[in-house]
Amino acid sequence: MHATVKWVDGAQFIGESGSGHSVVMDGPPDHGGRNLGVRPMEMLLLGLGGCSSFDVMSILTKARQAVTDCRVELEAERAEGIPSPFTKIHMQFIVTGKDLKETQVKRAVELSATKYCSASIMLEAAGVEITHSYEIHSAD
Repeated sequence: MHATVKWVDGAQFIGESGSGHSVVMDGPPDHGGRNLGVRPMEMLLLGLGGCSSFDVMSILTKARQAVTDCRVELEAERAEGIPSPFTKIHMQFIVTGKDLKETQVKRAVELSATKYCSASIMLEAAGVEITHSYEIHSAD
């Protein structure tokens, strides 16, 4: 895996993934930024949500669950001072579909957290407390 991050000006950077996709990162004005992009720590949180959501959807699709929508809402706490790493993250999955089986949704969230999501497993190994919950909504 490869990525490049290039400084633009102030606290703004362009990140480019090895697969050729780019994203703008920027800081708040009080840190020299212009608030024109995602903060780097927000990017890390988004990466965690994307990694886990990818797993959950893959597992539910293989289980032949008729998912019509899936999102994860993440709430994170950070340590005071500098550095200020994440200390706690809660991931709330909201899965919508037709005749979804709760056992399958629960299993998908658990498997992502304990076996498949590299981002989650890496952050937990670094001491971040990560918790998960889920809601199931009917698409009927």
